[in-house]
Amino acid sequence: MKYVYILRCVRDPSRRYFGVTGDLKRRLREHNLGGCSFTSRFGPWALETYVGFSDAKKALDFEKYLKTGSGQAFSRKRF
Repeated sequence: MKYVYILRCVRDPSRRYFGVTGDLKRRLREHNLGGCSFTSRFGPWALETYVGFSDAKKALDFEKYLKTGSGQAFSRKRF
């Protein structure tokens, strides 16, 4: 399984991060320990939502969509 996830910054709830992983717990821990250059400056992070995919390509395509303007609007409205 691949998971597309949305993180929300605890200190600044308007800041969000979109990613894809096979292990949600490990990846959230990495974000909060500074293992990702983008998120290390803005932590701590909390998992807002995630969607599971059995097809890795579909997961990557959905993550890419969420990073677009219309994808961000969709995620704010639906998640």
